[in-house]
Amino acid sequence: MTHSAPLLPGGSAAPGKSVSLTTEPLTLGVMGGGQLGRMFVHAAQTMGYFTAVLDPDAQSPAGRVSHRHIQTDYTDPIGLKELAACSAAITTEFENVPAWALRELAKLRPVSPGADAVAIAQDRAAEKAHFVKCGVPCAPYAVIETADQLAAAINQNLLPGILKTSRMGYDGKGQVRVKDAAALRAAWQDLKEVPCVLEKMLPLSLECSVIVARGRDGQMVNFPAQRNLHREGILAVTEVYEGHLPETLQQQAVVAAHAIAEGLNYVGVLCLEFFVLQDGSMVVNEMAPRPHNSGHYTLDACDQSQFDLQVRALAGLPLTQPRQHSQAIMLNLLGDVWFDTKGVARLPDWTAVLALQGTHLHLYGKSEARKARKMGHLNVTGTSAAEVRQVALKAAGILGIEAF
Repeated sequence: MTHSAPLLPGGSAAPGKSVSLTTEPLTLGVMGGGQLGRMFVHAAQTMGYFTAVLDPDAQSPAGRVSHRHIQTDYTDPIGLKELAACSAAITTEFENVPAWALRELAKLRPVSPGADAVAIAQDRAAEKAHFVKCGVPCAPYAVIETADQLAAAINQNLLPGILKTSRMGYDGKGQVRVKDAAALRAAWQDLKEVPCVLEKMLPLSLECSVIVARGRDGQMVNFPAQRNLHREGILAVTEVYEGHLPETLQQQAVVAAHAIAEGLNYVGVLCLEFFVLQDGSMVVNEMAPRPHNSGHYTLDACDQSQFDLQVRALAGLPLTQPRQHSQAIMLNLLGDVWFDTKGVARLPDWTAVLALQGTHLHLYGKSEARKARKMGHLNVTGTSAAEVRQVALKAAGILGIEAF
């Protein structure tokens, strides 16, 4: 199902009659109750929408702050019907929601991003084939689904490489570095011989990402390319300030991101992650059909956040090019911050952190801190690159986060 008229926030109006501000506002639904859903809910509520979250966890961050929480599995037909019945349009906050569930919802309500785009993002082999189709280079790779394909891959000059499960891999999960044929065979066995993609390891210089938003009318806008630092497969730091990336590199990444979104006929917010190689060339790594950790700085450094654009795209409202008004660095706050160097639980020294000028703390409302669990993020904004780096490094020192 599609809709052409925008889903206007803040009330309803009957033709030729007065506007009613007492009628219950339209509800926007979201599949998934994590922190990305929570920030989408906040953005939707700010614009006057009600929200509904479908997530099985009674304590989900988004479910806790939404007008309605449908506590059920993503594959429950009754729950899906309930979400469709109360929502004017529906989105998703993470890519592992079953694509068929989105297709079922789309029979009843507008859904963005669409199931076809999400299905491609859920499968690394399909994802890479899409990149190639769009003319955007990615690392040399081979699909491994059978023993014969494994044997063939050994002779394709892809080692040393990274063996990645085709499905359900994120934040470094489902990935094994392999240096030779023996290690490749052992890794595939350890991964239970599920379908995988073997990527050739390339000499990296840095990593970056681009977040785009595309409407049903094809209108597309984007944030600046973000420079990212990952540790153990999890995003640790995002930097977006004057001179953080060469201008030509930024332009190249934006053009590639637009081409990939256009090729998907995408609707919603999409993040593309890129590797920049030591020779200055760029290859696309993967895409996320949703807002992304590397875009969290937009909450405090831009006139529109990535979640504002997610609401606009879902509701069919105009997309205007966002403007960055402050230099910014984002520090990802993992559960490790809640433990000292000896592993003893502690409360981070937020008083000292928030005493630093330009700090903005965002915690996700999770009830238990665990190592490597995403608990929140800290945005640091300022008027210059030197200023935000100085403050961000001070904050990292206070929190026990490795310097960058």
